[in-house]
Amino acid sequence: MKNKINLITTALLSILMIFTANTFAQEEKASPPRTATGGAGGSEITIKYSSPAVNGRQIWGDLVPLGEIWRAGANEATTFETSKDIKVQGKELPAGKYSFFIIPNEGESTVIFNKDTGLWGTNNYDSSKDVLRVNIPSNQSPTLEERLVYEVNYDGVEMRWEYGRAFIKID
Repeated sequence: MKNKINLITTALLSILMIFTANTFAQEEKASPPRTATGGAGGSEITIKYSSPAVNGRQIWGDLVPLGEIWRAGANEATTFETSKDIKVQGKELPAGKYSFFIIPNEGESTVIFNKDTGLWGTNNYDSSKDVLRVNIPSNQSPTLEERLVYEVNYDGVEMRWEYGRAFIKID
């Protein structure tokens, strides 16, 4: 009798462990949240974004239309925070937290720092709340970057996705 109870207890514990393992082994979100941090221009920079994958799609000019405002990630609008006043592409940006948008184009794109944070995508975007707009070169990369990535370097921010690459100079 005691062996039968031990066998049933062991079986129930095994089922519970399998259920728990499956719960924690769920797939990663389609566009998981990411944070890029680092020092640039004498300031601590933090970029919070959702990182979508290419998944065999054409990104620039298709999924992300050229000439239209893009949330610079997926889901909520990307945010850009600087702990001190900085210069972006030679123009002043006061310390603070901003929604960060991009208008991609061939050859040159526009990056936008907007004081209205907490937006879902570009819904309710209001250009009158733009603090700074600057143009940056749009470049191509020979290597595929499957997931959108931002990197903060000592002299700026690099963005890479699919075969697109852009660098934002920060002093």
